[in-house]
Amino acid sequence: MINNSKLDLGPLHDFYELGHAEANFLPAVIEGLSLPQKQLSSKYFYDQKGSDLFEQITRLPEYYPTRTEISLLKAHAKEFAELIGPGASLIEFGSGSSNKVRIILDALQEPSAYLPIDISKDYLIESAKDLARSYPDLIVIPISADYTRPLTLPVLPSELVRVGFFPGSTIGNFSRDEAIKFLRTASIYLGAGNGLLIGVDLKKDTDMLFAAYDDAAGVTARFNLNILSHINRELGADLDLEGFKHEVRWEADKGSIEMHLVSKYDQKVSINGHIFQFVAGESIHTEDSHKYTIETFQSLAEEAGWRSLSHWTDSEDLFSVHYLQVI
Repeated sequence: MINNSKLDLGPLHDFYELGHAEANFLPAVIEGLSLPQKQLSSKYFYDQKGSDLFEQITRLPEYYPTRTEISLLKAHAKEFAELIGPGASLIEFGSGSSNKVRIILDALQEPSAYLPIDISKDYLIESAKDLARSYPDLIVIPISADYTRPLTLPVLPSELVRVGFFPGSTIGNFSRDEAIKFLRTASIYLGAGNGLLIGVDLKKDTDMLFAAYDDAAGVTARFNLNILSHINRELGADLDLEGFKHEVRWEADKGSIEMHLVSKYDQKVSINGHIFQFVAGESIHTEDSHKYTIETFQSLAEEAGWRSLSHWTDSEDLFSVHYLQVI
């Protein structure tokens, strides 16, 4: 664990860097591109530019998840606050811009602290500073880390209850086994009897899904291609962004939208001295986005050691928010 006291923390109470997320970047990329179906982890989308592009995606007319989830959070904030109780510290996994959590903080009774966890260090710090200025009486401690890996969170003696917040249906980026592993790990961080407020996207018409992940303005395509820019910048690679195109696929057997980067022609690329061959039409699988029913998600959560206390959906059953409790 690294406490970086040399940073200008401004209104923040502290900052923690738990491990170095980029240290695993090169081996993860080499391993992923060496597989028969080349792949890259979606967590590497989120450098500064990728985080900014994702914020643009959330405002697109085709992208229903963000606006639907926000409407649910606003409509039921008082119910969440009653379930959570007073004096809570809120831990957000993959916090991004920390916008949605403001709805929860405004509803909670005397929250004790907010701990946003995100892999994108610079974006995390600036977002956390902005939130801390809005809530001057709240302890705000950003944590730069890969939340899918083991973490030791700082002790907060003032907290009465510890609650997790995992919006955006990011759980859908995990395979079933990965989702269960994350939920089990989160239960350890949060502790017996504590809760997790989580957004989960629901199964729906595939036309709506394709539009959401392949928008007319091409923002999602730029977001997908930016992972190659991230690799070029950080790992000394020579990936040609013009040599790949964004593609979206629906995998009905998995109930998942997949994003791919497809090579337009035969090509050879170098990444930190490692050479990879691509044939025309070969793809890099960059993201899964699994869609659930209420019942299948609750079953998954139960298998991971949680009980569902309540859930909420919009009138069109596009999206759901669940409040889970560690068994």
